[in-house]
Amino acid sequence: MDAELYSITLRDGAWVNLSDRAKWTLSGSDRVRYLNGQVTQDVRLANAQVALHACVTNAKGRMEGDVFLHAATDCLWLDAAPSLREPLGMRLERYIIADDAVLDDVSKAWQLWHWIPGESAPAAEPTLELGKNGRRLKAQRFGRPGYDVWLPRGEAVEPGSRVLLTEQAETFRILQRVPAWPTEIHAEAFPQEAGLEKSCMSFTKGCYIGQEVLSRIKTTGKMPRELIAWEHIEPESPISAGSKLHLDEREIGQITSATLHPQSRRWVGLAYVRQGVASLDSVLRLGDALPSVCSEIKISAFLNQ
Repeated sequence: MDAELYSITLRDGAWVNLSDRAKWTLSGSDRVRYLNGQVTQDVRLANAQVALHACVTNAKGRMEGDVFLHAATDCLWLDAAPSLREPLGMRLERYIIADDAVLDDVSKAWQLWHWIPGESAPAAEPTLELGKNGRRLKAQRFGRPGYDVWLPRGEAVEPGSRVLLTEQAETFRILQRVPAWPTEIHAEAFPQEAGLEKSCMSFTKGCYIGQEVLSRIKTTGKMPRELIAWEHIEPESPISAGSKLHLDEREIGQITSATLHPQSRRWVGLAYVRQGVASLDSVLRLGDALPSVCSEIKISAFLNQ
């Protein structure tokens, strides 16, 4: 993503084609009750106007995936990262025992497009034609309120505006400080570590798998790590995900996502560090060697601030 496209996207908005994401429908009279026991969000709030973001966790509270979900008249709709199609589908199927609930994989039957509104018209709805069976709903996927458009596979799509390529959308995600599977959201992380407590979790809906552990984190505020945003001091000095971060000769974490900022030409991104060891404007050092020979990184902001 170059500086011009980034500026245009911020100002006027852009489309992202998410049709390769895994997609399911959950039908049956027990569908809401069943799914409410599987995800961190209150499924009873699901409707046809807004997509809810939720995490799927195991009994230890660690993440097995994240989904966006909404409701139709006779079923719930879910979508997740493409690589979660098989493992998350199996995970959701596993606990359907005596419930009247049927999970169907509809990944190949539907397109999914997302509209990122620009600052010039933040409330503007997308103009993509829905046809007879298409639908549109609000969804926040890239750090700002946007819209999802679902269309049957094979139906012609004419966005009428710019469409971000996969690499460009990934850059925009990182610039917006949005955690994603499998970089920040993965099997070793708790939802709160990824900064998802406010957007993905309900602490009033009742029990679900992993709820006891996650409620304890909510009460104590203690967790092994926290997600931070960082900015490299040196322009265009390359950085890659997986690089270790040090503070005063101590290894405190590692970078999860990195991209070159199209305007400042500095590398920026997200990283997990041990909780409480770094603060805003902390100067960290990068690399596996001793800090004295590593490049410097400055944290620009915490994800939740």
